[in-house]
Order: sequence, then C-alpha cells, then structure tokens
Amino acid sequence: MVQTLIQRNIHWATERVEQDPDYFKRLSDIQNPRYLWIGCSDSRVPANVIAGLEPGEVFVHRNVANLLHPGDLNGLSVLQYAVESLQVRQIIVCGHYGCGGINAAVEAQRHGLIDHWLQPIRDTAALCAGELENLGDQTQRMNRLCELNVMAQVKRVAETPIVQDAWGRGQALEVHGLVYGLNDGRLRNLDCSLPATAEA
Repeated sequence: MVQTLIQRNIHWATERVEQDPDYFKRLSDIQNPRYLWIGCSDSRVPANVIAGLEPGEVFVHRNVANLLHPGDLNGLSVLQYAVESLQVRQIIVCGHYGCGGINAAVEAQRHGLIDHWLQPIRDTAALCAGELENLGDQTQRMNRLCELNVMAQVKRVAETPIVQDAWGRGQALEVHGLVYGLNDGRLRNLDCSLPATAEA
C-alpha cells in the first residue's frame, strides 16, 4: 500500500513539473496562504480539493468534528501561527453533513476518550434542544446540529485571545463558517462570519 502511494506521488510530481517547470521551486520558496481551514478529519473532506485550492493556498488544521477546544494546544498553536506568523486573512471553520463525530456526540452509548473531545457538541445540542426537537427526522436534526456546531466554533475561534489581539492590532482578519455536503460536493455559507472590524 505504501509503495502504491509513492508511485502515485511520482506520477503527480512528474505531471506537475511537465505542466509548470517552476511549480515546486515556487512552493518551496515561501509559505503564504490566504486561508486557515479548521475542518474535520473525515477522509472525504480534504480542504484543498473541495475548495479548489492549490498547495500553498490554505493552511489546514483538522480534527474530529472540526472543534477548537480551549485546552487544545495543537489547535491553538496552529491558530496562533496562522494569524501571527502567516498573517492569514480568512479563517474558515468547515463542518460536513453526515459527520460521524456529530452522530457519536449524541448517541446513548459511550465511545471512550473521544466522548471528552465531543463534549462541546453535546453542550450545543443541549443549548439548542428545542430547535432540534422541532425538526422532522433524525437526519435533519443531525444536519442542523452540524451547522450549529460550526457556528459555535466560529464564535469560539473569534473569542480566543489570538484573534481578539489581532483585531486589537487592526489586523485584517475574518472568521467564517461553512458546511460541506457529501452528497453534492457543495460548500454552504452559514452566514455567521465575524468580520475584521468586530469589537475586540
């Protein structure tokens, strides 16, 4: 299996050089992405591919159910590096319909360590229980919880000292919430953006 990946890599790299002889030289010179993408680890939701972006255009952090925990040093380090060093201008939190993390968060059974990780989703589900209960079926409820989770994470990202300090410095920075449909390949804007002019 690993050898197959290496062969595919050789084919991809050769093809890139044939189309653009300076492709890898440009990539190796500087990292200057415009976007930070906080997405789900799901193998069906690769940021570059679904957003139509080339390598070097997006800095990516992925985890189960696209969460930003206050104590997640990995996620916060990525956020700080993207905002302060790379000077990204757009932070995108992207969830996806049919997310296993969303479903696992509200199932009656235990799943081990990941139950702690998914607690913010359970908190959002409890906070929005009335809205979710009024939806027609379980699929609709899970899709809406996916959206609500993205919106909650947009707010959480915006409330971090990292983003608050950037806005305080007058840095141009926006935080957006998107959701991806596995069944149609489309990204949807959840209209929960927090602009660079937000109050610090």
